[in-house]
Amino acid sequence: MKITTRAMTASDIVNVAQLFDLYRQFYEQPSNAQLAYDFIYERFTLGESVVLVAESAEKGVLGFCQLYPTFCSVAAAPIYTLYDLFVSPEARKSGAGRQLLLAAEARAIADGKVRMDLTTAKTNVPAQSLYESLGWVRDEVFYAYNRFVPKK
Repeated sequence: MKITTRAMTASDIVNVAQLFDLYRQFYEQPSNAQLAYDFIYERFTLGESVVLVAESAEKGVLGFCQLYPTFCSVAAAPIYTLYDLFVSPEARKSGAGRQLLLAAEARAIADGKVRMDLTTAKTNVPAQSLYESLGWVRDEVFYAYNRFVPKK
């Protein structure tokens, strides 16, 4: 199966939203197709993220990654946060994830970013192996913290 990558277009929103719903379920969130659609649609129409898709002529869209532009204050330079990377279960081990990561790196270079950051579950060993095989380095210096903000 030949896999290609490209930037998402408006015609991909439905397919990417379906994959995004599966991605959220992978991280133990309840399925919510409307929320997934609305989120992907808003990021795309507002230009708040860059979404890349992996596809094949036979199977259509197989996976996606979503990059959020931000900054690193220490480097005083722009970076991407690669927040979402998902390949449909039937397309895993096809090379789609690897191609998406390489496409993300090429996009970061083209867009003048100095770094890409990502986080993954400690239990997601297959993803960690993929990242490390492409030269991503696990941070052993900093801890990541989160705080949910109470609703009004």
